[in-house]
Amino acid sequence: MKNNIFKFVLFLLISNTMIANVSLPNIFGDNMVLQRNSEVKIWGWANPKEEIKLVSSWNNQEYKTIANNQAKWELTIKTPEAGGSFTISIKGYNEVVLKNILIGEVWLCSGQSNMEMSASWGIDDGEEEAKNATNPNIRFFTVPKLTAENPQNNLLGNWTESTPETMKYFSAVGYFFAKRLREDLKNVPIGLISSNWGGTPAEIWMSSEVINNDAVLLENAKKLNEQEYGPRQPGRAYNAMIYPIVGFKIAGTLWYQGESNVGSLVYDKTLSALISSWRKAWNDEFPFYFVQIAPYKTGSNNFSNVTVRNSQRKILKEIPKTGMVLTSDISDTIDIHPKNKKAVGIRLANLALAETYKVNSNLVNGPLFKEIKIEKNKITVSFDYADGLYFKNKVSNQFEVAGIDGNFFPVEASIKNNQVILVSKKVPNPAKVRFAWGNTIQSDLFNKVNLPASCFITE
Repeated sequence: MKNNIFKFVLFLLISNTMIANVSLPNIFGDNMVLQRNSEVKIWGWANPKEEIKLVSSWNNQEYKTIANNQAKWELTIKTPEAGGSFTISIKGYNEVVLKNILIGEVWLCSGQSNMEMSASWGIDDGEEEAKNATNPNIRFFTVPKLTAENPQNNLLGNWTESTPETMKYFSAVGYFFAKRLREDLKNVPIGLISSNWGGTPAEIWMSSEVINNDAVLLENAKKLNEQEYGPRQPGRAYNAMIYPIVGFKIAGTLWYQGESNVGSLVYDKTLSALISSWRKAWNDEFPFYFVQIAPYKTGSNNFSNVTVRNSQRKILKEIPKTGMVLTSDISDTIDIHPKNKKAVGIRLANLALAETYKVNSNLVNGPLFKEIKIEKNKITVSFDYADGLYFKNKVSNQFEVAGIDGNFFPVEASIKNNQVILVSKKVPNPAKVRFAWGNTIQSDLFNKVNLPASCFITE
């Protein structure tokens, strides 16, 4: 008798599993934010040939599809202007109802420890900021640290509202970005997906195919040494922490990484490949805004850090719809984790408000090298975003010039008509210029909104 009961219960469990199996990846859940005014893709699993009906509460529209022979289904639904909260009902043999959904702006925050860094790590004014972090219109999804040799369909995690407790353990840069965005976008909800891992190189954040199909990237990836605190093999974080959310509609990406690629001579090529591959995977040319790493003493090589910062600057001209915020003025050269994360988040938000949302007409970039003109031993250096150019200490000793032999010497610098004029006594026939060229040099050149110029070296 007991055996029969057991068989019957087992039969019910199996039958129930077979019938009630409409399910979704965890990125779709209660409290989520969907991108406003968009065609948003929602997908999941069900029995092959099972009919799926989705109803969105903002317009009560019904969408239908049928699960394919791989037990997968996918629907594209239209989202309205910002608002909420809403529900989405998905019915097959069973019904799944997603509640407390907001429609707004969704940003992916990714990179290594400086993006991962939260108020709990001891950032400036972190405790005070956390106390005031209750905001149901800012939502977080934290991707746990996972690796996989092959692309995964799902990952752990759930959407939460911003509270003192949830904000305390979420990306501080992401939170301050969202908070600033809300000020200018008024009542638009913000959803942040945080997928970060301290101490990781860029190579693990893109498909291994991208690396393997490029001889330069592959050669560079082979130089990555094993570390205790994270993977080094190309693709491992991408497969488990990015691929499962590819297709989830986002407004753009925030990226803070590069410290673990210090020493690379091809970081511009590496990050360019990552940006292009993500956009291709999403089939979306979304904006990609990144943080230039801070000046920091790195080993005995005086130029390993500054070379990566210069590579980051070069990406801006190589890849469209990218932007970079500078941190040399808000960093500490003896701490690889600058604690002023609020300024970083605000600078990223100002960039997005100007470039993506077109609601900020203020100057949001630091001066960026444009070109040089040489007349005998005089060099005129031009910059983009150079309005109100000034030296922090009235004079600068951070410019150097070299002849074609590549031997650099310090040079006298002055500012005229928002250009820097260099006159060299030691180099009669100058050919190259570099600025703030050292691992720990914090730029002394600023524009009228007090944003620092990026280091650079002319090619």
